[in-house]
Amino acid sequence: MGGHGHGPPYTIPDYKSFVVKGVPQLEELEQALAKKGLKDPWIRNEAWRYHPGFGSKSKRAFKFFFRGLPIGVALTAITVGVEMALGGGDDHGHHGH
Repeated sequence: MGGHGHGPPYTIPDYKSFVVKGVPQLEELEQALAKKGLKDPWIRNEAWRYHPGFGSKSKRAFKFFFRGLPIGVALTAITVGVEMALGGGDDHGHHGH
């Protein structure tokens, strides 16, 4: 995959790059578990969700739903402009009446 002599299309970060330290929500969870005598060895697997580059839940949802909106609106405007310039759509479906 990647092909055409290029490198891979993405890089997977090393799992050690995500740490609980510095993520307040996960640090609080660790402390709450420690009070109960528990430890979650997999907690660092959630650290990526709190990485600054990943954004908040609302920001991720906004990106998911509206990612193609600007280009879609631009292409629609171009299409309507070309249709009007070429004179298409003047008959409004009234053929021969």
